[in-house]
Amino acid sequence: MIQAFAASLHAKRLLARALVALGALAASAHANAPLDIRIALVIGNSAYSGSAALANPANDAKAMSEQLRTLGFQVLELRDGSRSQMTEAIDDVRKRLQGKGGVGMLYYAGHGVQIDWRNYMVPVDARPRSQTEVVTQAIDVDSVINAFKQAGNRVNILVLDACRNNPFEGTASVKGLAQLDAVPGTFLAYATAPGNIAEDGEGSNGLYTTYLLQELAKPTARIEDVFKRVRLQVRQKSRGNQIPWESTSLEDDFVFNDGRGVGTAVAAAPTPKPPPQERDEMFVREKAQWDRIKHSRDPDDFYAFLQAYPNGMVSEAAQSRLDQISKPQVTPTPVQGRHSTQRNPRVGDEIEYIYRDYLTGLETRRETLRVTAIKDGFVEINNGQQIVTLAGGTVRNDMGIEFDPPLQTLPADEFQIGKRWTSRSQQTMPKSLPTPTGGVGWIEQEMKVTAYEQITVLAGTMNAYRVEASLRTYRGLSGKITYWVNNGGLIVKYVRQAKISFPNGVTRDSSWTREVVRIHKPR
Repeated sequence: MIQAFAASLHAKRLLARALVALGALAASAHANAPLDIRIALVIGNSAYSGSAALANPANDAKAMSEQLRTLGFQVLELRDGSRSQMTEAIDDVRKRLQGKGGVGMLYYAGHGVQIDWRNYMVPVDARPRSQTEVVTQAIDVDSVINAFKQAGNRVNILVLDACRNNPFEGTASVKGLAQLDAVPGTFLAYATAPGNIAEDGEGSNGLYTTYLLQELAKPTARIEDVFKRVRLQVRQKSRGNQIPWESTSLEDDFVFNDGRGVGTAVAAAPTPKPPPQERDEMFVREKAQWDRIKHSRDPDDFYAFLQAYPNGMVSEAAQSRLDQISKPQVTPTPVQGRHSTQRNPRVGDEIEYIYRDYLTGLETRRETLRVTAIKDGFVEINNGQQIVTLAGGTVRNDMGIEFDPPLQTLPADEFQIGKRWTSRSQQTMPKSLPTPTGGVGWIEQEMKVTAYEQITVLAGTMNAYRVEASLRTYRGLSGKITYWVNNGGLIVKYVRQAKISFPNGVTRDSSWTREVVRIHKPR
């Protein structure tokens, strides 16, 4: 019986080892399987009739096709496409992507127009004389988005270098293209800000595509970094007259040039978040560069910083400073039904807040903030007790805590659904607030704009952007915050759910809410 039991135990062990080996083999096969199918539709329309002809889009399409093929994309290339050819190409891409959970991409260069907040690509055989004829003769960009959705793609990328002058007089409701929210799993990129136009370019490629081709060739760059760098270079080259625009709803990282090359597509793993020590070291490096340029008045210093750290922990503060000393010459039109956020504080403005305990809802204090001075991009409140930047960065808060660089609670540029940014700052505690962990350390917030909605506070009912964020500090404070920002760039409601963990293992709740009671602007 003992021998039988031993034999049975040995068999079970062999079976367990076999199962482990099979599991490892399966995991290895999954990691190397050609799951990340990449297919791009590239269209470049130049050969329009008469004065509508363009010099560069066909060249842009050829160069983009060559570049994407080196990055593991299957490319369907169409130059000088008619409406029927463009329609067939869109359907062909959908069929090739169907059910593969892959990556679908559209790159379009040529004429584009917007009609009633919808964007249209113009085929070379279109001859529209009215808005109605644009709808029947052009290709709605939504048709591509819908094709990608029907295919069930993991990632969708649409790049529209289609913001040139509209040669079809009287056929568009507004110049340029309309701003859209990216649907889930989609990255949208325009050659310039919505509602604005871009030049065709002086070389063999358009200005936007020239820099995009350069950035795509760089290894291991995340998609957000690629387009942020393109935006900076186009803005710098055009002296602020052309500023590309992006909207994203991607939840996973995507890297164009991940070393796969042609025919070696593999499933791309999400980029893991760096461990705390590595993030600390990254911040130290960024902060050192920030300290070197933070008082500069040369825009090139901030362009260089943002090229090095396009989506870093100090990037929003650097972008804010760049916008201050080199004001953008274009402004994006908002999504239909929304208003642009206009941050326009004036001396004498007053905002009254009420604070409440989060758990009980009981009032804990009231606070009135009065703008007493505005100079060199900084807003002083209550004679300098608080200081913020014009772009929504906090330099000193109402508790006397100082932040360097400014803690960028608001995005440096326009609010748009899906925008994410991280802001880390060195905070210096006032002597009146002693802490067991020392008076100088870091604070980090990771923000995302999640909605545009109506909110009611004591000051009234208004439309506002909702921002959801995580919060961490060197003092052991951690939690989540949600706040709403109205069209004037004012935080009208703030909800903090957080706790402080002390070195001795004790934790203390640090949750509270704040909302606007009164807003007064002098005439």
